[in-house]
Amino acid sequence: MKKLVLSTLLVLQAVFVFAQQNPALTGKVIDSKSQKPLQNVVATIQSTNQSSLTDFDGNFKFGTLPQGEQILIIKTVGYIQQTFVIEPNSGESIDLGIILLEEDITSEQQLSLVTITENDLGDDNSGSESTSGLLQATRDVYQQAAAFNWGLARFRIRGLDNEYGVTMINGISMNKLYDGRPQWSNWGGLNDATRNQEFTMGSAPSDYTFGSALGTQEINTRASFYRPGTRISMSGTNTNYSWRTMGTHASGMNKQGWAFVVSASRRWAQEGYFEGTDYAANSLFASVEKKINDKHSLNLTAIYAQNSRGKNSPNTQEVNDLMGIKYNSYWGWQDGKKRNSRDKDVEEPIVMLSHYWKITEKTTLNTNVAFQTGSIGNSRLDFQLGNNPDPTYYRNLPSYYNNLGDATGAAAAETFFLNNSQINWNAMYLANQNSAFPGRSVYVLYEDRTDDNQLSANSIINSSISENISLTAAANFRKLRSHNHQNLLDLMGGQYFLDIDPFYTGDASQSDLNNPNRQIGENESYGYNYLLHALTFDGFTQFKFTYDKADFYLAQSFSRTEYQREGLYRNGIYAANSYGKGESVTFENFGFKGGLTYKLNGRNYLDFNGLYQTKAPSLRNSFSNARMNNVITPDLTNEKIVSADASYILRAPKFKARLTGFYSKIQDATEISFFYGEGIGSDTGGDEDTFVSEIVTGIDKQNMGAELGLEYQITSTIKATVAASYGQYIYSDNAKLKTNDDALAAAGNNSLTDFGTVYIKNYHQPGMPQTAASFGLEYRDPNFWWVGANINYLANSYIDVASILRTDNFSIDGNTGDNYSGATPETVRDILKQEKFDSFALLNLTGGKSWRISKANRNTVGFFASINNVLDVEYKTGGFEQSRKATFPDLQGDLANGTPSFGPKYFYGYGRTYFVNFYINF
Repeated sequence: MKKLVLSTLLVLQAVFVFAQQNPALTGKVIDSKSQKPLQNVVATIQSTNQSSLTDFDGNFKFGTLPQGEQILIIKTVGYIQQTFVIEPNSGESIDLGIILLEEDITSEQQLSLVTITENDLGDDNSGSESTSGLLQATRDVYQQAAAFNWGLARFRIRGLDNEYGVTMINGISMNKLYDGRPQWSNWGGLNDATRNQEFTMGSAPSDYTFGSALGTQEINTRASFYRPGTRISMSGTNTNYSWRTMGTHASGMNKQGWAFVVSASRRWAQEGYFEGTDYAANSLFASVEKKINDKHSLNLTAIYAQNSRGKNSPNTQEVNDLMGIKYNSYWGWQDGKKRNSRDKDVEEPIVMLSHYWKITEKTTLNTNVAFQTGSIGNSRLDFQLGNNPDPTYYRNLPSYYNNLGDATGAAAAETFFLNNSQINWNAMYLANQNSAFPGRSVYVLYEDRTDDNQLSANSIINSSISENISLTAAANFRKLRSHNHQNLLDLMGGQYFLDIDPFYTGDASQSDLNNPNRQIGENESYGYNYLLHALTFDGFTQFKFTYDKADFYLAQSFSRTEYQREGLYRNGIYAANSYGKGESVTFENFGFKGGLTYKLNGRNYLDFNGLYQTKAPSLRNSFSNARMNNVITPDLTNEKIVSADASYILRAPKFKARLTGFYSKIQDATEISFFYGEGIGSDTGGDEDTFVSEIVTGIDKQNMGAELGLEYQITSTIKATVAASYGQYIYSDNAKLKTNDDALAAAGNNSLTDFGTVYIKNYHQPGMPQTAASFGLEYRDPNFWWVGANINYLANSYIDVASILRTDNFSIDGNTGDNYSGATPETVRDILKQEKFDSFALLNLTGGKSWRISKANRNTVGFFASINNVLDVEYKTGGFEQSRKATFPDLQGDLANGTPSFGPKYFYGYGRTYFVNFYINF
């Protein structure tokens, strides 16, 4: 009995001493306007990994606190972050009482302004959009500037493409297996429904996936995580659409354990910023959660986002000088309306079932199963026995005649082009009616179509193994069946279209030898028709260690990827290897990463991250000419990725700063492109051309630079921000180039031609500013109105160079083995110098106001507005060299008169644009 009493007293004493040394911290978080408690607000002690979520009544609690001055951060989506300095005294608990969070009306503005420009839409059938970095609603000053201020100039964080980041919904990757990039249109217009996001930068640790060199973005659609209420908004803009309506309702969790969220939006425009760019999009979202008990919950999410929009043509300088930068050659008048020939249509609904299992207080398991189906189509014109309907076809322009020395013809061509600068739909309909073969269409509209069915599943476990160690592990599975085909959309008054290639004769002209000379009707496949199969498994484990002075983590991953092509047509050129299932190709990959955060004190930190991983090539790049045959890309191998960064971070109540140096290297990348070229493969020179697929392997890229983000709260109402990025993004070594020439194969020869080395070492990677800076001021009035301005400087953006021009084929005559006349190292270097675009500055203004319109119901209304590029600056966002003139004498001749027929084509950014949004919350 004595021992029991003594033991009890000792335990009580230990508990008392522990309580003295580790006091509790409590508080209650409410909405400043509605005075309602806020659930699922994150309270974090900055120098530790300790965090607490507010409950249904808005309360949070920490059982223990580290000694010394600490900084507490209170944050949640849609509200302004609150920061507190706390100094716990020995034996004293701290009750912060009521904490008011003010609605952040800039968050809706930022989410609404993240738009994907028409210039970012590719012509392939992947549907993926190469937007600027990862677009997120984060409070980091640098990342905000990158996404919202520099994004429309196609800025990429650390110079990395989206395929080196991972975008997830409930832990399931949304990156396309086809090209590795996310398809943003799959959830476009659902800004309210996709607000719950977590973002990691670079190779920093994620609680969902191993990630890669760019970072991760996780969108959480669990119904109970949404703030209860209803929101309706109406927006107007002059960017890629004109109007948007949106409505969202979240119920919150009721007493029966049910929660649901529904959201819908519509965006539309008869014409966007660029000529003839029509736009129509409808989006629906629903999420329903059932809390079975305290340990288990099920959540069903459904997303439907249908989008159709007209593309905008890149143009040569000659065309821009004649027509202006808003000119778009893809449209023409029909029945008094503008009709675009290059529409992109996306319709890929997603259904996802999620199971949340709280195994213990310290261990959770989240399992998700998703199915995505639907189609992506990119339309364009096709023609047989007729003239090219493109008004900018090179023989329609003055430069063609100037290069022939025909000044009279050039003047006539300019007059004709100025009077006939758009597609002539009526002329094509007339040509079909007067066809030499009655009923046979000369011109048709078709789409490069992809019909995908993808099954995905994953399971993610998070566990606190001890007070200092946590574990995250996940396993992922994806299976894709992708049907790729040419789908005829419109016979344009005809009765059928003949499924042949008029550039060839005999069997070589047949798309499908199993069904030769087919007469094609609308909504039927022709030209090419094949399946792509992909199967991937991957898993990762991650350990995080947290101590008083340092946190560190270690993670590792393994993946297995298998691809196979199955031809549905027996192509006349590749009769032996185009029909049926081809050889499968398998890749196995691994990755390791780790990092350390050293805490100098409660406000100053040093942070280091490093990564090495191998990565399978994309499905797109694994087959050298997938539309025609089953041939696997020669010299195909895994990419190798090395990434590292080091940061100094300061987080004080009024001043926040981050300075980061970064480095990444990507080796053995592969790129495949298609074009017509002269002096290549089967072509013997002159004004003839041949269609080839260009296979560039062994591409090495090196990205290094620095990032800076500063935020200073000058007064309680005025805040200043500074962000800057300086990078050097180059090709760090030469590559290898082969071409696949259909004409060679049709003649019975080897279709592959080895062009050897591509001399691209030290050329700059294209299509993004490598230098960017921003300075902003914001005034936020206590009466819930605000105004802000920022000035942005962007520079060091380069054109995309043509690889075939950087081979020996360009300067060496294949017939003699000697250099072409005049092709000295100096003249070749001069003619192939990479174009650097002009730097530019953009001024942006923003502002907004909100009101509480009912004290009883705490309803609010508000608006915000922005004007981007106030000074209407004209600037290039990208461009590419054409590969048509592939030899020194051909290119030199084309450049001789100063206006080349095959000069580079350019994309331009928006001029002065506005965005206005009105909303009501109740």
